[in-house]
Amino acid sequence: MRASRRGRARRGDVVWARNLDRLQLAVVLEPDVERVRAREMLFVAMVALGDSLGALAPPEVAITWSWPCTVHVNRARLGAMELAIAPDEDENGAPAWMAVGMDLPIRPDPKGPEPGFSMDRTTLYDEGCVELDRTMLIESYCRHLLTWIHTWSEEGFRPVHEAWMFRANGRGESIGVVYEGAEVTGRFLGLDDHGNMLLNADGGTTLLHVETALGASSGLAEAKE
Repeated sequence: MRASRRGRARRGDVVWARNLDRLQLAVVLEPDVERVRAREMLFVAMVALGDSLGALAPPEVAITWSWPCTVHVNRARLGAMELAIAPDEDENGAPAWMAVGMDLPIRPDPKGPEPGFSMDRTTLYDEGCVELDRTMLIESYCRHLLTWIHTWSEEGFRPVHEAWMFRANGRGESIGVVYEGAEVTGRFLGLDDHGNMLLNADGGTTLLHVETALGASSGLAEAKE
């Protein structure tokens, strides 16, 4: 993600860290849509990751996520997706560049806690994906990402929304979401046309904006000049 922000990466570049025990990866894009639609790429990337892990992991491994960016394996937190969007725009309102990425542990840190110590942290290895390596994950993810970008370009956000909701934790249930420093509770109805969360609370529908949630998350942020 830092390479994108510093202008050292170009459209279509896939950048990853050398660490073999983590999937630290970013894909650089040059969107031709306005900023509000460009943020939809976060959900495109998550759906691609879900399909990729679903194809590679044993069938009993459950891949889910929580809005806006947290990835879970067998209900334990694996890591988070990342999003960076350029502050400057072209004459049509499209950001100059954007990058979607992730930081997910493949194998446990030898200095970390024992497997199963906390539901707040896990690795792919600890959840049964013992044969997966970084190269396999990168290759599979990039293939699925290209497929989903094409689907999004041709059909819009609806198929992405449907696929994202299929793996969403708490859909149709009462949940709590930290938003602007406070917990907002309500029944999770789904997402709107741009990935904002819809909660039924206090007899009405509350809209939680994805850009606000991203700004408050350590995993996602708008790029700064």
